[in-house]
Amino acid sequence: MLHNHEGQSIPQVTFRIRENNEWKSITSDDLFKGKTVVVFSLPGAFTPTCSSTHLPRYNELAPVFFRHGVDSILCVSVNDTFVMNEWSKDQESDNIMMIPDGNGEFTEGMGMLVDKADLGFGKRSWRYSMLVKDGVVEKMFIEPQEPGDPFKVSDADTMLAHVAPDAKKPDQVVVLSKDGCPFCAKAKQLLADQGYDYIDLPLDHKVRGKVLGAVAGKMTAPQVFINGQLIGGAEDVEKFLAK
Repeated sequence: MLHNHEGQSIPQVTFRIRENNEWKSITSDDLFKGKTVVVFSLPGAFTPTCSSTHLPRYNELAPVFFRHGVDSILCVSVNDTFVMNEWSKDQESDNIMMIPDGNGEFTEGMGMLVDKADLGFGKRSWRYSMLVKDGVVEKMFIEPQEPGDPFKVSDADTMLAHVAPDAKKPDQVVVLSKDGCPFCAKAKQLLADQGYDYIDLPLDHKVRGKVLGAVAGKMTAPQVFINGQLIGGAEDVEKFLAK
């Protein structure tokens, strides 16, 4: 049975981490005392949901959390420090502090240690998130106890909605482009001038037509998407931004 620890103090644990090729000890007080901290815990580094969604979205929304009073965001997993360090590099998760709970002491103290021996994982953390203020759990989002690895409530968006319901999230902007295209360059410059942090996806001639046709319903580049909405080419972007 998983335990909700709202209103209770977090476990007092010493974490062993590897930093700059040296061993270092960090205590619970170091991480939580006098601070507002968001924690999300997951079954394991490099696993599918953790790598594709859970960690990346917290990293993406971290600046928004920080603007609304959160001092730090911790990712806790029952993995050793070497694994957590490599996962952090792989994910480029500079906004997140990776906490290796290698012995499972913190996770067990939170009542979240579960047996995943059927997967060859041994003891791991159940997926959850929590908001901790000065070492006391204010809010927990615990995934439902059902088969598999449910991921319904411990996500970054749910936590942000609790911390700051009216927070402005960063726009998600993608430009499907081709190399040497002046219209693509114009669209990207227009977006940059308006402060949009876009992702540029250049498509080579072998796949460009099929990708653009399937995704945008058009065959010309660029095709710009903002928050899931197809804006279109450079002229369409200019009109959209003029509004």
